[in-house]
Amino acid sequence: MTFKVGLLGLGTVGSGTAKILLDPAQRHPLIKELEIAKIGVRSLDKPRDIGLPQDRFTTDLDAIVTDPDIDIIVEVIGGLEPARNLMLKAIEHGKHVVTANKAAIALYSDELFTAAEQAGVYILLEAAVGGGIPVIEPLKQSLCANRILGITGIINGTTNYILTRMKNEGGDFADILADAQALGYAEADPTADVDGGDAADKIAILASLAYGGRIDRKQVHSEGIRAIAAADIAYADSLGFVIKLLAFAQRCASLPGEPQKLELRVHPTLVPLDHPLASVNGVNNAIFIEGDPVGKVMFFGPGAGSGPTASAVVADVLNIAALLQVEQVQSKQLQLEPNRDRPRSLDPLLACRHQHDCDIAPINETVTRFYLRLISSDRPGTLGFVGTCFGNHGVSLESIVQTHRQDGSAEIAVVTHDVQEGKFRQAMAELTAEGDRIRDVAAVIRVL
Repeated sequence: MTFKVGLLGLGTVGSGTAKILLDPAQRHPLIKELEIAKIGVRSLDKPRDIGLPQDRFTTDLDAIVTDPDIDIIVEVIGGLEPARNLMLKAIEHGKHVVTANKAAIALYSDELFTAAEQAGVYILLEAAVGGGIPVIEPLKQSLCANRILGITGIINGTTNYILTRMKNEGGDFADILADAQALGYAEADPTADVDGGDAADKIAILASLAYGGRIDRKQVHSEGIRAIAAADIAYADSLGFVIKLLAFAQRCASLPGEPQKLELRVHPTLVPLDHPLASVNGVNNAIFIEGDPVGKVMFFGPGAGSGPTASAVVADVLNIAALLQVEQVQSKQLQLEPNRDRPRSLDPLLACRHQHDCDIAPINETVTRFYLRLISSDRPGTLGFVGTCFGNHGVSLESIVQTHRQDGSAEIAVVTHDVQEGKFRQAMAELTAEGDRIRDVAAVIRVL
């Protein structure tokens, strides 16, 4: 029972996927039943020594997704288009889809999942979040008996690498970003990573699966790490924290009868040193999930790279191949001819489905603690002024520290108790309205 795979893309992840499929020794025996029928590439001129004849390569990606002999399409070209169109066309032609494309899934999941359900095919996406860390299937299957209360994750390896080095070396963001680019840990255009867009895509996917609903990606609040300074890293350390770029998806507190809202946000966060996420360093990722009744569980491991991501891709391919194998056995037992058009009953724990639209709370409604670093004039009464401004808006301060600077100004570091973000912003507006006393807001970072 050989199942044919069409591979769209032979970059980092595509090459890793091909390597696994072409070397089945000591892996799951079902890999031996998988054959790479075609590989879609940008150019046929580039030399490729992966052990396949030249006629397996093509630049005609449409021909792959419409080939009647191919059972499973693996999309690893990335980006929004033509990836979205190719996946939809594959689904239309009755093919199962495996993808690592977090951007396309985050933006077009409703369209893609609906099309797949109507066609009776699977679209699996383990590799879209967390690289080689199994988290998508555990959310859909292992944790399916739970009410998911919240997800907190380090889900971008580039930013975690940069922040780890800033903490360990005391360096500045721009210098370490340049090193990360030279080492291949950051893209030439790092915008999606360092500005939080990549993590926002991923948390939108996790929230969609955890809460069973459609997520409007545009409503995911995201901030990046460009503004993080060495001074903030040092302050965090002295206060017993480390700074991480965290992604959050969690249920908002609500009264009985009120509609349930979700918080979805990505931003730098001061993490207490005794929290499990505080020790996740380098390019590693970790997803911390709290459920009822399971409690707290964490998934940790390499979040990107050829091997880890390809591992997740092939795992999804094997899931589909196993189901196809069962179908073939059942058809043989029932003496039915193979028929792609025959209605297929999808496994509800494996298929991706949406049941409703998720109501996303505006960022001003979220409740959290804040760390604030101010540059002020060095004059009597400044600390009292800061305390009064916050008190006027119901913001309680956990700690406030003032240090003097050589230029005659003062630096004030403040940590608040839990407060609604809207109230905190109102206090900040009053605080900065008097420009003579507060010269600069050097940093505002939320606290876990």
